[in-house]
Amino acid sequence: MTPHPRLPLQAVLFDMDGTLVDTERLWWEAVERVAGRPLGEADEPDVLGRPVEHTAHWLADTTGGSGADLAAELHREFADRVRTGIVPRPGALDLLDALAAAGVPTALVTASPRAVADLVLAALGEGRFAASVTADDTGRTKPAPDPYLAACRALGVDPAACVAVEDTETGVASAEAAGCAVLAVPSLAPIGDALGRTVRDSLVGVTPKQLSDMAVPELRVMSWNLWLGGSLIDDHRAKQIKAVVDAGADVVGLQETAGTSARELADALGWHHHTAGENLGIISRYPITARLGDPQVGFYGAAGVRIAVRPGREVDVWTAHLHYTPYGPYEFHFDGLGAAELVAHEELRLGQLREALDLIGNGTVPVILVGDFNCPSHLDWTEVEWPVTKAAEEAGFRDSYREAHPDPVAAPGHTWSPVHPVREDGSGRPEPQDRIDYVLHRGLRVIDSRTCVSGVPAPWPDVAGNDWPSDHAAVVSTFAVGP
Repeated sequence: MTPHPRLPLQAVLFDMDGTLVDTERLWWEAVERVAGRPLGEADEPDVLGRPVEHTAHWLADTTGGSGADLAAELHREFADRVRTGIVPRPGALDLLDALAAAGVPTALVTASPRAVADLVLAALGEGRFAASVTADDTGRTKPAPDPYLAACRALGVDPAACVAVEDTETGVASAEAAGCAVLAVPSLAPIGDALGRTVRDSLVGVTPKQLSDMAVPELRVMSWNLWLGGSLIDDHRAKQIKAVVDAGADVVGLQETAGTSARELADALGWHHHTAGENLGIISRYPITARLGDPQVGFYGAAGVRIAVRPGREVDVWTAHLHYTPYGPYEFHFDGLGAAELVAHEELRLGQLREALDLIGNGTVPVILVGDFNCPSHLDWTEVEWPVTKAAEEAGFRDSYREAHPDPVAAPGHTWSPVHPVREDGSGRPEPQDRIDYVLHRGLRVIDSRTCVSGVPAPWPDVAGNDWPSDHAAVVSTFAVGP
């Protein structure tokens, strides 16, 4: 079976007992019957999600019986209950049907023996699953990763592009050790949240698209010049926080932070942060695992972090601010300079970008480079091959906004400036509107990109009451962070 081409999700791997069918309680009853006593919370680690042999040896230690005899008795008691009392969990069959319609293959991965799994497969319909792995099929079973790795091999899929659906901590540990994203739907005992793990009360309403987003998470990155930290705007910090939340950003590369903005925004949001020098910062809802570049970088330059989007899935995010003068659009519109002179005047910014590219290097981790470059793009102008963005392209970076909106006439994407419709010099001349803020990437897939300004900002100098606390529009791009 070939996965649906529109979904990066390669397969969904289902636990059986307590996840697809309501057998955890049947198993609990079977163990109570064999143990000859009611079970309690203290017994859960040796009963839930464990293979029959483990529970049998556990019972043998407490009862003095034979592990083999107890295992056989457990098998009989549980199988009898499955034959007469199997009930699909809420939403399970609907999800299986939706995955089949989307062309996403599924596998059954259980710590139960083959004899029990076959009873359940027969009840659910064996044709629903492209593969099944039981306790009889691997040398080690859950919580070891072997069952999920075996299922991925059988399907020919990458564990990092799969979601495992589990109901116990033991099963979750197995799936995560194999490298799968996990949807946990606890049946008898609670399961905590963790990076790369989604916890829901039931499978009701779960869709293939939601599972796809778990396997290949989306990362929404915002580039934003805060304009002197936002200090010219009343209540600027609250407005900045609202802008980040409204944009749905996961990571924000900041310029003009006034030294403290990254820390203060991250503290207010409960996020992680990195501050570099007096001007640059990055805030992230995801953990920062490394800080990159010079933490004492000057006002212009670049700084980066490595973030863990989920276990085994890291992304480097860099923010850059390049010098503002000489400004090419002014020289073109007001001074009449030609293409060769304009390109020559980009030498300072070009050098700053190349220094940033040298810091970034050519590693295997996907990279996002955001920033206020203070120059137009060669992808937007037909008259000038602006060298700064050209150099980034030659280093393997792609412009996420232009990938999402290839036509610069239909979607100019101007970021300079929502508060400067005319020049500040009193001449009354129109301010050249241009795209000078960017979200570039290397090694990711763009889902969407847009510019962002809230409200209708009043023009300079009457800006203090604006809802939008900057003189730049932000750029917000969404990426699929694939395996």
